Amino acid sequence: MVSRITRGQFRGSVTLSSTPRLAFTPGEPAGIGPDLAVMHAQRDHNYELVAFADPNLLTDRAQQLGLPCALREVDLNAPPQTSRAGELAIVPFVLANTAKAGELSSANAPYVIQCLDHAIDACQLNLCQALVTGPIQKSVINEGGILFSGHTEYLAQKTGAAKVVMMLATTGLRVALTTTHIPLSEVAAAITPKLLTQVLSILHHDLQAKFGLSSPRILVCGLNPHAGEGGHLGREEIEIITPTLIKLRQQGIDCRGPLPADTLFTPKYLEQADAILAMYHDQGLPVLKYKGFGSAANITLGLPIVRTSVDHGTALTLAGTGNIDTGSLYTAIEAALSMIGSVS
Repeated sequence: MVSRITRGQFRGSVTLSSTPRLAFTPGEPAGIGPDLAVMHAQRDHNYELVAFADPNLLTDRAQQLGLPCALREVDLNAPPQTSRAGELAIVPFVLANTAKAGELSSANAPYVIQCLDHAIDACQLNLCQALVTGPIQKSVINEGGILFSGHTEYLAQKTGAAKVVMMLATTGLRVALTTTHIPLSEVAAAITPKLLTQVLSILHHDLQAKFGLSSPRILVCGLNPHAGEGGHLGREEIEIITPTLIKLRQQGIDCRGPLPADTLFTPKYLEQADAILAMYHDQGLPVLKYKGFGSAANITLGLPIVRTSVDHGTALTLAGTGNIDTGSLYTAIEAALSMIGSVS
């Protein structure tokens, strides 16, 4: 079987119906992404989720899970259909190597990127109204000869976005990141007035445009313990963060801080916030995932498309077992549908 879709076959935006169409990329074929697609197909939905994936992979995984899954190939230029139980809409692509649950193969790295590229194209042409991504194995993609640091950075490159922001969200908490996938030793040097201005401007804009918050309130973490302790534990708060926040407040952005991260994530502060801005990956995300792991969504802000993702990894040891939680996938889908509603 060969893929029956090329970029040239994307003719352009279709007239939107009342049924949203979401592109879903299962990600690493040896992980639980294919399982998520098959398990999602087990009940009716009032939207159409289209998997960009290898049909044989999904059929094999469905058999392994003991679940019914009839594949319906989709013409993206036709109106979307609601999803019916036992059926999965698909745009077909072909694996280089047969994928077995839990067994990685770098030969399949180009396939993962190909599926992602075409799903991005479909969203940019409004043939799909949002992109929902499954978990990928970054090490395998790099071993396959493709430089790849993560979905967030790749999406920025593919869509031509000047700057994007990673934000994770669960019930009662949104955490955005100033820096993402860089070593901790490089974080302090990376935090500049320019970067903070870019990140906070995007966060403020998308909270308004994609989440329907007219006057979003953003609380900003300090970089150092106790937000620098008046300069005794670091001067980034005094020399970089505080002056930048003052300028942004003068421009109408409600950003408060810098506040000590060890006390910021408490009800006293969170009740006043629509989002938290952390300075680095492991400053904010452990709290978010403690509160909502398995029911959180990863959201990329600053893109010309809506993109959400699951909050977990490939879980290779669980692939094909059926012993997985689909909660994060449904949270990502619900977030995407909500954002579509806000931007429409």
